[in-house]
Amino acid sequence: MDVAYFLAVPVQTVYSWRGQGRGPKGRLVGRRLRYRPEDVREWVAALSTDVA
Repeated sequence: MDVAYFLAVPVQTVYSWRGQGRGPKGRLVGRRLRYRPEDVREWVAALSTDVA
């Protein structure tokens, strides 16, 4: 699953979240950053539904 596509955000946003300690859990596999689909879904489900 492409996390940026799934979340409808630019790829750089996903990398930025990771650098800030936010976003779904990711793992390095070799030199590549990988996300487990279930981790991404859990992260989305845990987000606040409040509108800013």
